[in-house]
Amino acid sequence: MYNQRYLGVHPHSAPIGIFDSGVGGLTVLRELYRQLPQESVIYFGDTARLPYGTRSQAQILEFVREILTWMTEQGTKMVIMACNTSSALALEEVRSEFSIPILGLILPGARAAVQQGRRIGVIATPATASSGAYQQAIREIEPTAQVWEVGCPEFVPLIEQNRIHDPYTFEVTRRYLEPLLLEKIDTLIFGCTHYPYLTPVLKKLLPPEVQLIDPAAHVVAAAAQELDLLGIKNQRHPLPTRFGVSGDPQPFISISSQWLGHTPIVERVTLPRLVYQSVRSGATE
Repeated sequence: MYNQRYLGVHPHSAPIGIFDSGVGGLTVLRELYRQLPQESVIYFGDTARLPYGTRSQAQILEFVREILTWMTEQGTKMVIMACNTSSALALEEVRSEFSIPILGLILPGARAAVQQGRRIGVIATPATASSGAYQQAIREIEPTAQVWEVGCPEFVPLIEQNRIHDPYTFEVTRRYLEPLLLEKIDTLIFGCTHYPYLTPVLKKLLPPEVQLIDPAAHVVAAAAQELDLLGIKNQRHPLPTRFGVSGDPQPFISISSQWLGHTPIVERVTLPRLVYQSVRSGATE
């Protein structure tokens, strides 16, 4: 069990939790390896309930509360929501319910985008796109920016099936990008952590001057600043990353081994089933 390994360790040495609906959050994990190589990590993929992008806000809140409850039981010192849908629909609410720092992708991605351009496209899951979270965040930072968000429901299943170079994926991508190209965007945000894997396809369809923004790099930079601010950066050698999924580990192992460069050991995790009151009873107000 994770808690046997991590609970009771010094706060500096406690792991950072990263979660997503599947393998998309590995883009955040790879950035964390690059920027914060000394940190230990617990990665969780909610593969039994993937994809998140077509779920209701109530469902997303329920899932996120269960994952965060489990993450805190494992002794994490911080959690990064490596999922734009969760960041858009649940972040503000759960921050008031849990005592550990919880970081989302929307604000770091929005800040990075306005540094690059003013005609900003966002490709995202339908739930993230319909929330308008990126548009709101960008306009709060830069009121003159124009933002267009496109929901892309087929991307996550295609990526999870490792069909990135499938001709069908190219056609789907072209269809999703068409309205953004008509608006002559100068910047494109990956509004889902799965989408950076589509970069080779996107570059074939986008004008070369369009800047691609991967919020993963920027949320990890924000995490580094938060760790410094709280004085809890790890000063020791990290423990090996632990991987857990809610579904069958084998598909996750198969696809993640290609993107990580090694074959991870993946455990199947049973999340705590909660009602709202049980979460709040352990929260700090």
